[in-house]
Amino acid sequence: MKHFKTLLLVAIFTIGLGSVASAQKIAHINTDKLLAEMPATKSMKAQLEKLNKTYRDDIEAMYKKLQAKMQKYEAEGKSQTQEVNQKRAIEVQKDRQLIGQAEQTAGQEMQKKYQEKTLPILKKAEDAIKAVAAEKGIIYVLDAAPGKGLIVYDKGENIYNAVKTKLGF
Repeated sequence: MKHFKTLLLVAIFTIGLGSVASAQKIAHINTDKLLAEMPATKSMKAQLEKLNKTYRDDIEAMYKKLQAKMQKYEAEGKSQTQEVNQKRAIEVQKDRQLIGQAEQTAGQEMQKKYQEKTLPILKKAEDAIKAVAAEKGIIYVLDAAPGKGLIVYDKGENIYNAVKTKLGF
């Protein structure tokens, strides 16, 4: 009899939780699509491409200068002493290292700029999603972007267009 009461209590508790869970509104949004279509993201990409081109142009100029120096040293190599040729080889090696460092620094700077510019965009999108969820009385918003863990989202409310409107695009 004692086990029956416990079992009955567990059943009632489980049914009660089921009705509470079903009363909660759940929605979904494809954040990858939202972020890709935001004007701020498009502007950020254009700025980063311009900065990346500047870095590439600088590195290409360094590389062309190195190639010219190497051709000059090769042409003059037979007429120079071994000591001069060794100094020139060390100089060429240092120039190659400088180019490698410039490439590494450019990559790090691009990553840093990307992160700096991405954070405000992510915050703006998150704030808009939260605002739309609050307006619609939604308790859970799941990310429907591929690979984000949400597989079935046919029956939930898609708040993509509402968030897009909230962001003004």
